[in-house]
Amino acid sequence: MKKHILSVQLQVSEEERARLVALQQAFSEICNALVPVVWQTRCWNRVGLHHMAYHALRNRFPRMGSQMVCNAIYSVSRAYRIVPKVADKPLPFLKFLPGAPVFFDRHTVSIKDHQISMYTLDGRIRFGFALPKEVLEVFEQERLREIVLHRRNETFSLSFCMQEGKGAGKAAPGELPEYLVLLPEAPAMPDMAVGASFDVPSAQLTEPLEA
Repeated sequence: MKKHILSVQLQVSEEERARLVALQQAFSEICNALVPVVWQTRCWNRVGLHHMAYHALRNRFPRMGSQMVCNAIYSVSRAYRIVPKVADKPLPFLKFLPGAPVFFDRHTVSIKDHQISMYTLDGRIRFGFALPKEVLEVFEQERLREIVLHRRNETFSLSFCMQEGKGAGKAAPGELPEYLVLLPEAPAMPDMAVGASFDVPSAQLTEPLEA
């Protein structure tokens, strides 16, 4: 299927930059809280993770909106789809760095009247932008797959990944992006208390679910 990736560089004030950095750090913190659940259960299926972890994550991170918690679950599921795995061996233990990208959706980012409205921990912020008419038509007519906030040094950009037709496809295994680190071993159990209380069906303990 044909895929388009559009990128918009955001012009931000110092206050807005601080809010985006705070959101990025909080997002990676939620992702790291979910990693032990994947490691313990061998389940990286997004729907399975949502059923196991959503309410616990909402309780632990009350400042993060419900949809952003869902997006963090998607981010972890997406990351584990590309991690090399070996049968009959523990899953690799991932760590999301503070500069990891933030995944959004149409509920948390919107485009209207040449403005991008974006969720943050302290309310929405809006950015003016100028995109050619044909680019806006692509955004309106094609299936939106991902909206991702990236930071390079002090510059933030928002990328829109759109794909024609139905079905977004699956991420292929490959080299890990720079914002993911494979730890040589899992942390000690006290650091993994987040996932210790989840009631996981026994079938999911032995058979990983496809995302």
